[in-house]
Amino acid sequence: MTAPAKILPSPSGKRARSKAANRRAILDAGRHVFARIGFEATTVRDIIRETELAAGTFYNYFKSKEEVFEAIAEDSAHRFRAHLSDVRATATDFEAYVHDAFRAYFGFIAQENEEAIRNGAPHLALIGVRVDTPEMLAVAEEIRLDLEHVLSRDEGPKLDTAYLTAAAIGIAREMGDHMLTRRPIDVDGATQFAASMLLGGVREITAK
Repeated sequence: MTAPAKILPSPSGKRARSKAANRRAILDAGRHVFARIGFEATTVRDIIRETELAAGTFYNYFKSKEEVFEAIAEDSAHRFRAHLSDVRATATDFEAYVHDAFRAYFGFIAQENEEAIRNGAPHLALIGVRVDTPEMLAVAEEIRLDLEHVLSRDEGPKLDTAYLTAAAIGIAREMGDHMLTRRPIDVDGATQFAASMLLGGVREITAK
């Protein structure tokens, strides 16, 4: 009986996997170096040294450490969407959604910066990173649609959900950055304060 022919991986598939692995190696290296010595002190050379890649390979993917930093933020935003999905599935009303979404975000960034905090290095603050990237915009749109859904389901107040989304994201980003500078990091305290601020503002608007 003739042995079945071996199916060899296509060159294009192998190249794609190699490119993905190289990009992931650079992002992982950037995350570790930023966590260890902080963004300002980090150089492209530091990131390259953390990998087994040649300098030329780095520049095939990124032009600067700023691009690496933004890519890390994009990657984090992509992974945070899974947490938003969990909030969406379990929130029973508008107030629960707001509270659980803030908790999910603050808990996520605390975990993301765990290595930096353990090493006593500056955290990977997202303040100042562009918010008009596709992944960031997708997160904002998901939140807006979630808010529309929970408000309509509960026959809640008629609100401008675009403004409400912008306010929620602004509070989360600013408070999250400040929360990470505190010791110990207080996810519960940040959650309660942020949720109370947003919900209190909504009550004030709807009471008029």
